Amino acid sequence: ILQEEAGDLPLPPSVDVVPHDPDAVEGCELLVVLGGDGTLLRGAEFARRSGVPMLGINLGRVGFLAEAERDDLDKVVDRVVTKAYEVEERMTLDVLVREDGHIVHTDWAMNEASVEKRARERMIEVVTEVDGRPVSGFGCDGVVCATPTGSTAYAFSAGGPVVWPEVEALLMVPISAHALFAKPLVTSPKSVLAVEVQPKTPHGVLWCDGRRTVELPAGARVEVRRGAIPVRLARLHHAPFTDRLVAKFALPVAGWRGAPR
Repeated sequence: ILQEEAGDLPLPPSVDVVPHDPDAVEGCELLVVLGGDGTLLRGAEFARRSGVPMLGINLGRVGFLAEAERDDLDKVVDRVVTKAYEVEERMTLDVLVREDGHIVHTDWAMNEASVEKRARERMIEVVTEVDGRPVSGFGCDGVVCATPTGSTAYAFSAGGPVVWPEVEALLMVPISAHALFAKPLVTSPKSVLAVEVQPKTPHGVLWCDGRRTVELPAGARVEVRRGAIPVRLARLHHAPFTDRLVAKFALPVAGWRGAPR
């Protein structure tokens, strides 16, 4: 239990309270995350570096990354105690910011890194690149660079495609772009994506997983590539990703032609 959360909980003496420190999970076998997808992204900040797998229990609304619901908690405990789970790896992003050619900030993301406008009333002008080659320049509210895991999060809301998590790829999705060609792109996992804030434009901001942020002055360049360290998720079920997609988004699979075969 994180120290900052413990004050609101009636905890028994047998529960250890640990500080808000990424090293706190060193030596742990499993990190059980109670909450929604945002809580799991927070847990990833602790678990990624040490390689500890995470098991999500959904207490939120969608819980796309969660493996079980709150009603399944007793069964989950049994599976954890008997180690009846498997571990899969999810691709991450390594992110860096350059100013005047110098690296001024580095970060990472599990879902997405987004370059966005800072002022609500004005767009930012950007040029997007793939592997050092310019693709398009336009005014927009932002650009999302995402992993397949993040394709069902912010990138999805911006109009990007759903990419199955076992597919190795990077996504680049413009947000409300004022351009004739500003389509979502799916690139090689070896590609380097870049978004450059143009010199004569309002400042922007970089968000990593919607949690960590840094200001981007005019002329700043954000580069995104496949992360060196994946995030590990514990899985209890072998259900196809299609079933998870249908269930979490409540998709009308019956359709007007009747029940699926």
